[in-house]
Amino acid sequence: MTKRYPKTLSRGANNTVIALSETEVAKLFSEDTRSDIGSEAEKMKFANEVNGLVVRFIRLDFDEHLDSDMLVMERLYPLDFRAYEYERRELWLDVFEDELEQLHKAGFVHRGLRRPSDMPGFTFDNIFLTEKGLRLIDVGISALRHQVGDRLFDRFVEQDLQEVELFRKFFLTR
Repeated sequence: MTKRYPKTLSRGANNTVIALSETEVAKLFSEDTRSDIGSEAEKMKFANEVNGLVVRFIRLDFDEHLDSDMLVMERLYPLDFRAYEYERRELWLDVFEDELEQLHKAGFVHRGLRRPSDMPGFTFDNIFLTEKGLRLIDVGISALRHQVGDRLFDRFVEQDLQEVELFRKFFLTR
């Protein structure tokens, strides 16, 4: 049975995200996922230095009561894009694509724009529409060029670009 945490916002394959405050959330790392926290924090900080597309890293922390390491990030409040005009969505999408291209050129690839079909949730759960435009969350499986090499990185970028096309159709036609 999955452990329940107070103030849970979402749960993925390996981690739970909880609300810490009105401005912060924490992705919990416990047991066998603890080794992943440093890598995810490094990738998030790398992306944050390029632009504001990826959710902002705040700090690494530990909660004694939950016995869990925490990756603390800014708290995003997603909006329903269907409440906005097509033309506005096109602009948000153009900015999103430009910022994603900047990340790719800098050496960061998300790799999880589209959820695997066997995962619960909506197809594009890792892309949020916020008051500041489209944002990316969950960089757990993302990659940095200097870590994976050019060949693998280029393959991952191609996958991101294919998923952007699918997202474009989804975002503009719903």
